[in-house]
Amino acid sequence: MSEPTNSAQTGRFSNFLTKQGISAKLAWGFVALMLFMVGDGIELSFLSNYLTDRGFGAGSIATLFSVYGLIVAVAAWLAGALAESWGPRRVMIIGGVIWIALEVVFLVGGVIPGNYTIMLFAYAVRAIGYPFFAYGFLVWVTMETPNEVMGKAVGWYWFFNAMGLGVISGYFVSAVVEPFGALGTLWSAIVFVIVATVMVAVLVKAQKGSRRPTKKETVDGLVKSVTIMAERPKVAVGGVLRLINTMSYYSFAVFLNVYMVQTIGFSQSEWSSIWGTMLFANVLANLISGYASDIFGRLNVIAWGGGLATAITILGFYYVPQSVGANYWIVMIIGIIYGLALGMYVPLSAVVPLLAKEHKAAAVAVLNLGAGASNFVGPVIAGLVPIMGVAPVIWVLAGIYIVGLFLTYLLRAPGIEPEKIEARRRSRTDKQAEVSSVSATKEN
Repeated sequence: MSEPTNSAQTGRFSNFLTKQGISAKLAWGFVALMLFMVGDGIELSFLSNYLTDRGFGAGSIATLFSVYGLIVAVAAWLAGALAESWGPRRVMIIGGVIWIALEVVFLVGGVIPGNYTIMLFAYAVRAIGYPFFAYGFLVWVTMETPNEVMGKAVGWYWFFNAMGLGVISGYFVSAVVEPFGALGTLWSAIVFVIVATVMVAVLVKAQKGSRRPTKKETVDGLVKSVTIMAERPKVAVGGVLRLINTMSYYSFAVFLNVYMVQTIGFSQSEWSSIWGTMLFANVLANLISGYASDIFGRLNVIAWGGGLATAITILGFYYVPQSVGANYWIVMIIGIIYGLALGMYVPLSAVVPLLAKEHKAAAVAVLNLGAGASNFVGPVIAGLVPIMGVAPVIWVLAGIYIVGLFLTYLLRAPGIEPEKIEARRRSRTDKQAEVSSVSATKEN
């Protein structure tokens, strides 16, 4: 009697996941994504400071992150374009293996002996692993998820992504960086990535019955992921907005840690805790933004909740500590608001594929390219700190988000908002047309 009961319970749980936008066959993939992002995110809150303590200059560190970001941008586009051809599972496993192998080279051949050339090479090649794993899975989600729950699905994707990248990794670093030391903490990242890669290989089910595309179809898919930006300029604008979304985050990873610890006076543990809480707020925002977009409209959430709020909190990270010093709770509040603001860009993952419904994979590849490019542009802007100083760079970042606010409304198109928002808009349009018709009749 227990087996049918267990089967029924499993079926109900599977149906529950499906209604939430999580395909049952991909459920373990979301957990694997989170664990991978923990491993990838461990270094973000302290690597720049650690390398500074090891004697590397700000310019060298910025170059390291910039080259990494450039490779991520290209690999992110490839992940989106190749996942359908090679299969998302294969792309993800390749990404995990690359990350593990090159992290060993980075630590053993570069960081420990202080060899900058090997560090730069290994860190750049390791950059392929992150987008292949993370964005390969994003394509898998869009392939397996029905349109009616796509918004929830991408919300959950970014929930697990951010939970690993910033929240768990931030708190993990805060707990272990002092007893383990910086180098020991970096080594621990490999364990998370190994577990994630094995989970994808063993637990995540592959799509059955699908035909393997030919080489020509693979090449055509790669080409389409580029030409779609010329054919549908709004898709290209969406890619730019995705770049802007996390640009400040990757810029902060290069210089804000050093600024907050060495200039403002936070301890490394305090700042890592703020960093982790900031991204915990971002995790919540990834889900909140989906519900908010149903009420206020996707573009409004992106423009005002994302663009304006992010610009204001970026300025707050500089000017508030200048006034109150290393006040843990005040800066924590700024970090929470900043994390929430970054999450308001999540509706982009639903909007952009709807701008090219017949070529969703190509549209997702453009989003991936924008996400990857932010890994490059952010550190490049951070590289201006030794030249311009912290305050001017803060203003540059804030100004770009204000520009993004206006760019958001270039994405206006029929069918990109939730049905209730579209219906409300049609109703207003009909009323305006009726008023205009009455006015014209009276004039006649």
